[in-house]
Amino acid sequence: MGFFTALEASASALTAQRLRMDTISENIANVNTTRTEDGTPYRRKTVIFEARDANVPFSSYLSKAGHKLLSGGGVRVSAIVEDPTPLKSVYDPGHPEADENGIVQMPNVDVVTEMVNMISATRAYEANVTAISTTKSMAMKALEIGK
Repeated sequence: MGFFTALEASASALTAQRLRMDTISENIANVNTTRTEDGTPYRRKTVIFEARDANVPFSSYLSKAGHKLLSGGGVRVSAIVEDPTPLKSVYDPGHPEADENGIVQMPNVDVVTEMVNMISATRAYEANVTAISTTKSMAMKALEIGK
């Protein structure tokens, strides 16, 4: 794996994790949104990642372990999907969206889960920044050898 390949893989992961953090922030911001443009409560969104070179199975990489390996495709976001879990039913007869029984359909967003996901995304982002920094440091050391 060359220096630029490693940088490309880490850079794609930085972009993907940033989008993941943006989506998590959107979920937290809409934790109390009971009506969206389509008239339903907000539904939690999740980000789906996949390898950039998704057509090549992982087993083929393992079989080539002794040879020149990995084109360094990195990662990409394949989709942002809505979470199909049921909405929360809350008894609040004074709410403008309450039905005749006083039940309000609230978004399926759990703030604690979103914060755990945000910490995970932040750590992944930091790990990729460290990988870029290490790759850069190795390249600089390699250049110093030539002096």
